[in-house]
Amino acid sequence: MENQLKLNDERVVLRDKFRQLFPELMTQETAILESVYKDGVLPKKIKHLIALGIALRAGCENCILSHTIRALESGASKDEILETLSVELAMSGTSGMGESLRVIKILDELGKL
Repeated sequence: MENQLKLNDERVVLRDKFRQLFPELMTQETAILESVYKDGVLPKKIKHLIALGIALRAGCENCILSHTIRALESGASKDEILETLSVELAMSGTSGMGESLRVIKILDELGKL
């Protein structure tokens, strides 16, 4: 499996290129994301953990990378992320394990395991 942090860096570079190609669209998208992922009734940490579970279920590599990193940046602990993986596994069965390994690799690369 590739280095997940390098994949995330590449994702950020490509997202920025996309932003240059579609500035108006990305301004609107950014406004939506900032609105959704701010602290509210649910803290942003919980929102990113929910999004991570959904991303795992969808098999969206970019979303998994983004929400794992953002959950950590929002204060999620390794144990909270691992528990999110366990919920996703309960919902998806063993097919959910494949993308969950990507999260394990990110945590390992960050020295959190």
